[in-house]
Amino acid sequence: MDPRLAIYPGTFDPVTNGHMDIISRALKVTDRLIVAVAVNVGKEPVFNLEERVELLEKDIADMVPGGRERIDVRPFDCLLMDFVDETGATMIVRGLRAVSDFEYEFQMVGMNRRLNPEVETVFLMASESHQFIASRFVKEIGRLGGDVGHFVSPRVKRHLVEKLS
Repeated sequence: MDPRLAIYPGTFDPVTNGHMDIISRALKVTDRLIVAVAVNVGKEPVFNLEERVELLEKDIADMVPGGRERIDVRPFDCLLMDFVDETGATMIVRGLRAVSDFEYEFQMVGMNRRLNPEVETVFLMASESHQFIASRFVKEIGRLGGDVGHFVSPRVKRHLVEKLS
Protein backbone atom coordinates (compact mmCIF):
# COMPACT_ATOMS: atom_id res chain seq x y z
CA MET A 1 0.00 0.00 0.00
CA ASP A 2 1.33 3.45 -0.91
CA PRO A 3 2.00 5.75 2.02
CA ARG A 4 -0.61 8.44 2.48
CA LEU A 5 1.16 11.74 1.86
CA ALA A 6 -0.77 14.87 2.78
CA ILE A 7 -0.14 18.59 2.42
CA TYR A 8 -1.17 21.04 5.13
CA PRO A 9 -0.86 24.45 3.42
CA GLY A 10 -0.95 27.86 5.03
CA THR A 11 0.83 31.14 5.56
CA PHE A 12 1.58 30.33 9.22
CA ASP A 13 2.24 33.98 10.08
CA PRO A 14 2.70 33.25 12.89
CA VAL A 15 2.30 29.55 13.55
CA THR A 16 -0.25 29.21 16.35
CA ASN A 17 -1.21 26.52 18.83
CA GLY A 18 -4.22 25.93 16.58
CA HIS A 19 -1.93 25.13 13.64
CA MET A 20 0.10 22.80 15.83
CA ASP A 21 -3.09 21.07 16.97
CA ILE A 22 -4.07 20.40 13.34
CA ILE A 23 -0.55 19.14 12.54
CA SER A 24 -0.57 16.67 15.44
CA ARG A 25 -4.04 15.44 14.54
CA ALA A 26 -3.22 15.17 10.82
CA LEU A 27 -0.50 12.68 11.72
CA LYS A 28 -3.27 10.36 12.91
CA VAL A 29 -4.85 10.16 9.44
CA THR A 30 -1.78 10.22 7.20
CA ASP A 31 1.57 8.49 7.01
CA ARG A 32 3.59 11.55 6.04
CA LEU A 33 2.76 15.24 6.20
CA ILE A 34 4.23 18.20 4.36
CA VAL A 35 3.53 21.49 6.09
CA ALA A 36 3.56 23.81 3.07
CA VAL A 37 4.38 27.41 3.89
CA ALA A 38 2.92 29.78 1.31
CA VAL A 39 4.84 32.85 0.21
CA ASN A 40 1.57 34.85 0.02
CA VAL A 41 3.02 38.37 -0.05
CA GLY A 42 -0.53 39.72 -0.46
CA LYS A 43 -1.08 39.14 3.26
CA GLU A 44 1.99 41.26 4.14
CA PRO A 45 3.43 38.76 6.61
CA VAL A 46 5.18 39.86 9.80
CA PHE A 47 7.70 37.03 9.40
CA ASN A 48 9.52 36.40 6.14
CA LEU A 49 9.29 32.98 4.53
CA GLU A 50 12.53 31.65 6.01
CA GLU A 51 11.50 32.73 9.52
CA ARG A 52 8.10 31.07 9.21
CA VAL A 53 9.69 27.81 7.99
CA GLU A 54 12.26 27.89 10.82
CA LEU A 55 9.66 28.59 13.53
CA LEU A 56 7.50 25.73 12.26
CA GLU A 57 10.43 23.31 12.10
CA LYS A 58 11.44 24.13 15.68
CA ASP A 59 7.90 23.96 17.08
CA ILE A 60 7.29 20.66 15.28
CA ALA A 61 10.56 19.23 16.62
CA ASP A 62 9.43 20.16 20.16
CA MET A 63 5.92 18.79 19.65
CA VAL A 64 6.72 15.52 17.92
CA PRO A 65 9.95 14.13 19.38
CA GLY A 66 11.06 11.25 17.18
CA GLY A 67 8.16 11.81 14.80
CA ARG A 68 9.96 14.51 12.84
CA GLU A 69 10.80 12.02 10.07
CA ARG A 70 7.07 11.93 9.23
CA ILE A 71 6.84 15.70 8.75
CA ASP A 72 8.56 17.99 6.26
CA VAL A 73 8.23 21.76 6.27
CA ARG A 74 8.59 23.24 2.80
CA PRO A 75 7.98 26.67 1.32
CA PHE A 76 6.00 27.00 -1.89
CA ASP A 77 5.20 29.87 -4.22
CA CYS A 78 3.04 28.26 -6.86
CA LEU A 79 -0.52 27.06 -7.26
CA LEU A 80 -1.27 24.63 -4.43
CA MET A 81 -2.40 21.91 -6.82
CA ASP A 82 0.88 22.21 -8.75
CA PHE A 83 2.74 21.78 -5.45
CA VAL A 84 0.57 18.76 -4.64
CA ASP A 85 1.44 17.22 -8.03
CA GLU A 86 5.13 18.02 -7.56
CA THR A 87 5.25 16.25 -4.19
CA GLY A 88 3.08 13.29 -5.13
CA ALA A 89 0.62 14.00 -2.32
CA THR A 90 -2.89 12.57 -2.50
CA MET A 91 -4.51 14.57 0.27
CA ILE A 92 -4.83 18.17 1.43
CA VAL A 93 -5.46 18.80 5.12
CA ARG A 94 -7.39 21.89 6.14
CA GLY A 95 -8.37 23.05 9.60
CA LEU A 96 -11.81 24.45 10.30
CA ARG A 97 -12.52 26.74 13.24
CA ALA A 98 -16.08 27.90 12.60
CA VAL A 99 -18.91 27.78 10.10
CA SER A 100 -17.51 30.92 8.48
CA ASP A 101 -14.36 28.96 7.49
CA PHE A 102 -16.46 26.32 5.79
CA GLU A 103 -17.86 28.48 2.99
CA TYR A 104 -14.40 29.59 1.82
CA GLU A 105 -12.96 26.08 2.18
CA PHE A 106 -15.92 24.56 0.34
CA GLN A 107 -15.26 26.85 -2.63
CA MET A 108 -11.55 25.99 -2.58
CA VAL A 109 -12.29 22.26 -2.61
CA GLY A 110 -14.49 22.71 -5.67
CA MET A 111 -11.78 24.60 -7.53
CA ASN A 112 -9.08 22.14 -6.50
CA ARG A 113 -11.23 19.14 -7.55
CA ARG A 114 -11.53 20.70 -11.02
CA LEU A 115 -7.76 21.01 -11.20
CA ASN A 116 -7.09 17.48 -9.91
CA PRO A 117 -10.00 15.19 -9.03
CA GLU A 118 -7.59 12.54 -7.66
CA VAL A 119 -6.65 14.66 -4.64
CA GLU A 120 -8.89 14.51 -1.58
CA THR A 121 -9.33 17.31 0.94
CA VAL A 122 -9.71 16.30 4.57
CA PHE A 123 -11.11 18.78 7.07
CA LEU A 124 -10.11 18.61 10.71
CA MET A 125 -12.13 20.61 13.19
CA ALA A 126 -10.03 22.68 15.52
CA SER A 127 -10.01 21.40 19.08
CA GLU A 128 -12.39 23.27 21.35
CA SER A 129 -9.55 25.11 23.08
CA HIS A 130 -8.18 26.36 19.73
CA GLN A 131 -11.32 27.20 17.74
CA PHE A 132 -11.01 30.95 18.24
CA ILE A 133 -7.28 31.30 17.42
CA ALA A 134 -6.46 33.06 14.16
CA SER A 135 -3.03 34.36 13.16
CA ARG A 136 -4.46 37.76 12.26
CA PHE A 137 -5.89 38.15 15.78
CA VAL A 138 -2.62 37.03 17.35
CA LYS A 139 -0.75 39.67 15.35
CA GLU A 140 -3.28 42.34 16.29
CA ILE A 141 -3.05 41.47 19.98
CA GLY A 142 0.74 41.53 19.71
CA ARG A 143 0.77 44.89 17.92
CA LEU A 144 -1.36 46.38 20.69
CA GLY A 145 0.96 45.04 23.39
CA GLY A 146 -1.25 42.21 24.58
CA ASP A 147 0.01 38.84 25.79
CA VAL A 148 -0.07 36.28 22.96
CA GLY A 149 1.35 33.51 25.15
CA HIS A 150 -1.94 31.59 25.26
CA PHE A 151 -2.06 31.32 21.46
CA VAL A 152 1.52 30.53 20.37
CA SER A 153 4.58 28.69 21.67
CA PRO A 154 7.04 30.56 23.90
CA ARG A 155 9.50 30.64 20.97
CA VAL A 156 6.98 32.20 18.60
CA LYS A 157 5.87 34.67 21.29
CA ARG A 158 9.48 35.78 21.80
CA HIS A 159 10.05 36.26 18.06
CA LEU A 160 6.71 38.02 17.55
CA VAL A 161 7.28 40.47 20.40
CA GLU A 162 10.74 41.20 18.99
CA LYS A 163 9.37 41.73 15.46
CA LEU A 164 6.56 44.00 16.55
CA SER A 165 8.63 46.16 18.93
